[in-house]
This record gives sequence, C-alpha cells and structure tokens, in this order.
Amino acid sequence: MNRLFIVALIVVVFTSFQEEKPIDYPVIKNNSFEIGEEVEFHAMYGIFGKVGTCITRIDKKIHIINGRACYKIDAFGNTDGVASWFAKVKDQWGAYVDTTALVTHVSYRKLKENDYKRDELVNFDHVTNKAEVKVLDDKTGIYGNVKYYPIPIHVRDLVAGFMYLRVLNFNKYKKGDTIAVAGFHEDKAYNLKIIYGGKEVIKASKFGKMLCHKIIPIVPDNKLFDGANSISAWFTADLNQIPIFIKSKMFVGSINVELASTRGLRNQLKIIRD
Repeated sequence: MNRLFIVALIVVVFTSFQEEKPIDYPVIKNNSFEIGEEVEFHAMYGIFGKVGTCITRIDKKIHIINGRACYKIDAFGNTDGVASWFAKVKDQWGAYVDTTALVTHVSYRKLKENDYKRDELVNFDHVTNKAEVKVLDDKTGIYGNVKYYPIPIHVRDLVAGFMYLRVLNFNKYKKGDTIAVAGFHEDKAYNLKIIYGGKEVIKASKFGKMLCHKIIPIVPDNKLFDGANSISAWFTADLNQIPIFIKSKMFVGSINVELASTRGLRNQLKIIRD
C-alpha cells in the first residue's frame, strides 16, 4: 500500500509540473506603437473619390487575458459618400494581442455589410494549438455553434498580423525576399507569404514625402482582387513603420488607401524635406 501511495504521489506531482510548464512565447522587440495610438485611413476609388474610412485604435490601458498582458486593438471600417448609396458597410475587427509575443489570445468581429451580419468570437489556445470559434445567434443573443480548428504555433489573426508587420526588421531583407506570417481567419489556418519590395520614396497627400518599405502580400485566388500581386503597401521606414499608402488592383478598377490622420504615435514621422 505504501509503495502504491508513493507511486501515485509521484504521478500526480509529475503531471502537475507538466501542466504548469510555461508556453515558449517569443519575445518581439516593439519600438513602433504603444497604448493610445489612433490612426485614420481613407479609401479612394477613381472618380468617386473617398468611398470609405478605416480607423485603428489601441486602447489606453493594458488588459490581462490568459494571465498575459495584452493590447486591445480595434479596427473600424465603414463606407462613405457615393459608396454608401449601394453598399452599406459598418465593420469592427478587434483582438487582444500579447504585448510581448504579439500573438492573438482573443479576436472578435462584428460585421454589418448590407444584409449580411456576423458577430464572431475566437479564443486562441496556445497550449493545445486550437482555436475556439463561436458565432452569435441573432435570435437568442447567445454565442453558440462552437467549432474548434487546429492552429499553428505563434498564430495571429489579421489584426495582430497587421501589427506584427509594423515591428518587423525589414532592413535585414533584400528586395525579392519572401516573409511568412502564420495566421488564422474564420475557419482556416494559413501561411501568408509577403514579398519585400525594397525601399521607395512615397508622397502621402496629407503629410509629404517619406522613405518607405514596400511589401507585396501574395493574394490567393479570389473573386475580388486581380492576381497574386494585386496588393502593394508602403510602410514608413522609420520607427513607426506605419502604412501610408496601399494600392489594391481589383477586377473592376483600383482602390487606394491613404493615411489621413494620426494621434498618439510613439515616434515622430520622418518627412523628407525638399
């Protein structure tokens, strides 16, 4: 009996240690953004001019999720002007993003696009590498229809992936190099590949000329964008690494997204003086 008791005790203690083993989160250096930042972008479409507005906002306080310090980051997008006559869009994308590893712990989407609605909540379990996806039932007002999906290690949703691009050291890449980012969206894990396009001087209409890193995400086949290299983005080559211009070539025309205003930037933008 004494021997069985000792064996059982060893098993319990060993199992406890196994369960409490910390996750090996990466430590990512971030000099680009901080709490309280708010950035506004305008979407422009040919002769129609401004057709949409997007605002990204980092909450003014740090939140604790799964025992980890997190940024609460939201992106709000809506149609404006002529576009709102035939396409009423009011979307919110948000995530609690680990301040040290910049991985996602919780993400959520509240989408209203004409008659389409989706209210979604995703919990990322970095121990079991699974995502728990729940969708709100319009009739009951309760999150149901729970589904689980496998996710890669150090996965990021689209919001965290965007912020991760802002801290990458692009200076270590050569023009033509490919960068991979592990992500998850809706019901599918993916490995987004991005081509580094080198440095270019870009003129932002409301700010002036700035030296930028050009990146080209490889877009999978879809019914919206025209080709794998249909999107190009220019991130400032300063400490902010904030996008100032995004060009999207679609099957019908092009949509350009421009930086419109900033508040609470961690660093001053570097404008090239003529």
